[in-house]
Amino acid sequence: MATGSINVSVENIFPLIKKFLYSDHEIFLRELISNATDATLKLKHLTNIGEAKVEYGNPQIEIKIDKEKKQLHIIDQGLGMTAEEVEKYINQVAFSGAEEFLDKYKDGAKDSGIIGHFGLGFYSAFMVAEKVEIITKSYKDEPAAHWICDGSPSFTLEEADKQDRGSEIILHISEDELDFLEESKISGLLSKYNKFMPVPIKFGTKTETLPKPEDAKEEDPAPTQEVDNIINNSSPAWTKQPTELEDKDYKEFYRELYPSQFEEPLFNIHLNVDYPFNLTGILYFPRLGQDMNVQKDKIQLYQNQVFVTDNVEGIVPEFLTMLRGVIDSPDIPLNVSRSYLQADGAVKKISSYITRKVADKLSSLFKNSREEFEQKWNDIKIVIEYGMLSEDKFFEKADKFALYPTVDGTFMTYAELEEKIKPTQTDKDDKMVILYASNKDEQHQYIEAAKNKGYEVLLLDSPIVAHLIQKLEGSKENITFARVDADHIDKLIKKDEEAISKLSDEEKESLKTDLETVIPKEKYTVQLEASDSESTPFMITQPEFMRRMKEMQQSGGGGMFGMGNMPEMYNLIVNTNHALVGEIISSETTEKKERLIKQALDLAKLSQNLLKGEELTAFVKRSLEMIK
Repeated sequence: MATGSINVSVENIFPLIKKFLYSDHEIFLRELISNATDATLKLKHLTNIGEAKVEYGNPQIEIKIDKEKKQLHIIDQGLGMTAEEVEKYINQVAFSGAEEFLDKYKDGAKDSGIIGHFGLGFYSAFMVAEKVEIITKSYKDEPAAHWICDGSPSFTLEEADKQDRGSEIILHISEDELDFLEESKISGLLSKYNKFMPVPIKFGTKTETLPKPEDAKEEDPAPTQEVDNIINNSSPAWTKQPTELEDKDYKEFYRELYPSQFEEPLFNIHLNVDYPFNLTGILYFPRLGQDMNVQKDKIQLYQNQVFVTDNVEGIVPEFLTMLRGVIDSPDIPLNVSRSYLQADGAVKKISSYITRKVADKLSSLFKNSREEFEQKWNDIKIVIEYGMLSEDKFFEKADKFALYPTVDGTFMTYAELEEKIKPTQTDKDDKMVILYASNKDEQHQYIEAAKNKGYEVLLLDSPIVAHLIQKLEGSKENITFARVDADHIDKLIKKDEEAISKLSDEEKESLKTDLETVIPKEKYTVQLEASDSESTPFMITQPEFMRRMKEMQQSGGGGMFGMGNMPEMYNLIVNTNHALVGEIISSETTEKKERLIKQALDLAKLSQNLLKGEELTAFVKRSLEMIK
């Protein structure tokens, strides 16, 4: 038997491992199973190239719990270690066996699935164990070895009588970590981290129902048998070529990833590149609706089929974190800060590649099946609009397939929009004015007024529309967006209007005086305009600039403009050709004039959802009196 001290540069390496190696102790199981997977895949590679003269067979990794002895066992059938290799790879902490293997076999091993990136993987066992044993036998014809360490730098190493190839790690679980001896705990960790490992993982057994014999009676129970409970899918969809998969395969994999998700995804994007970086994966577009928050953290990051995290910010562009699926790359550094990831050259290339693949897929869907694309628009627009807002390269591609629906349910690209409305909707500066509504019901009155003039009105109702409009106006020439209830539409409609006011200049001056006597100047700017006599008598609009600033404040962007709380300011457009306005002018008493003005103003406020509290109560009371 040999004894000695582990070759470490710091005497108290074990307390450091327990406290600081990883933020979460549960990672130890991922690390040990990753090591077991490496050992198995290394053996596979060596047998394939003829260097290992053994039968590879159908190896698996087994996890066993022994509650009575407070032990957790991780058993593999990989290449194992000799006593000399235990001394080299286990006792010399700073040396990575995986890295040496990859370097030695770099020409043929790069695609073998060897993980080799999980650092001090084996020593993570001491985060939960007070003592660790290794019983291992190499694929070479040498005696088995038994290594024991109690969490101090001292160890023992002696010969063992193990006959089968592979390694068994025995963790003597610490008193304060006994929950790692619970089946439910280990099962949950295996499902979280090892669900798609490339080597079958056995955890206990399960009962399998067999077909009834032909001569069995109907009341006879079906026979059963105990079989190994393999908890992982060692060949998940993203590891295959797109040509090997059909639509049903992608949908089945989605259900495997998200078993509690009942709705099927709208479509998927298969990622598969090996130069200048290695990346595979499948991304799914779920039905997103308008919510930008609850959908995040659904993309799972793997490294050679080992789960790493579901927080992919810094790797996947932010606008795509609302998607779902898997990305797998050995080129993404682990356990580093988000700021480091954002500065890493390989990660930047991966992020750009993912953005391009998503844009190409959307473009292909648009070109090949526009009708289907339009049907899905409301479920995917939040991602596309956010991408256009935040990623210039995505904006350039998306500008050709992003859709702008009208209030009547037709869809146009920007190019089609420009072709249709530019000849008829311009302001005094000859800018094309794109009218839009953000809420069809609340702005119905204004929509109808614009449509009656022959104008096209878009329906832009996403929560980031104010920011997107700013981006579009900055990137296009001579266009401006105006919400259908904003003051910009007054200028647009007035330009094309043929209506002539029925009032003389003297009557207009008198009317404006009467209006400004009743209507608070600090909140409303009164504008007299001639329009169709059937149009509404009073209409409230809001200055477009102020309305946008308020919208951007509400969506979290106001602070950047240093505007503070924007005041409530409105324009009151009075149609001088309306009969009610004529009645206000001809009223003989001040009391009647005031009542009619207040009533007309309150009706305009009611249509804009601005009439509340005491004002609403007064309006109802006044209306009842007028009816009587």
